[in-house]
Amino acid sequence: MADFQVHELEGTRYVEIHLNHEMVRVEAGALSYLKGDISIHSPLVPSVGGMIKSALASQAIYRPIYAGSGVITLESSLGGFHILDLNGESWFLERGAFWASEGDIEVKYHRERLQTAIWAGEGPLYLQTRVTGHGKIALATRGPVEEHTLEEGERVVAEGKYVICRTGEVKFTVRRPTKNFFGRFTSGEGMARVYEGPGRILLNPAPYWRYRMFNERGKNPEDPSRTTC
Repeated sequence: MADFQVHELEGTRYVEIHLNHEMVRVEAGALSYLKGDISIHSPLVPSVGGMIKSALASQAIYRPIYAGSGVITLESSLGGFHILDLNGESWFLERGAFWASEGDIEVKYHRERLQTAIWAGEGPLYLQTRVTGHGKIALATRGPVEEHTLEEGERVVAEGKYVICRTGEVKFTVRRPTKNFFGRFTSGEGMARVYEGPGRILLNPAPYWRYRMFNERGKNPEDPSRTTC
């Protein structure tokens, strides 16, 4: 299996991938440099459906494949990165969370229900990246990640996209933060995202301070993978 490593340098973080006759898929434009006998393959013409879905999911149309032996170093970020091991299950990733994956991981899209998409403020179409299989995934994050295992019926309620990914069996809904209708306006909270078990979620409770300062200065879009430098 490919070896994924997260390193820190001068207040930034980056992912390093070691290949030994192996293959990985990387977000387009994420390469910093590589060493060794590694070839890069990217399809010349994407499907029309793939172009539309990629645009709606705020993900790159192309995710080039790197194959061979050597070391791939991806771009650094003021945010962070988290390495997730898949053992045959499916995970749904929030927009911008995918950074790289082993070649055997299946990468597709998951569409949320129309009502959920609208209540979440994502418009009529809310697509998330779905990854399935065995191997490692590198996730782009705002800061450190906490993993929570939810029992049957156990819930996590978040005001915003603090949950960056969840296993396929976790139920995702959007609702008012208070029981009464007008409490939504007087509580000072927006619509809440509810994650109900059983299953696992990855929670990003707070950004790294440099990421936050950069974001508050209005230079950083929502996508954490774009905070590269």
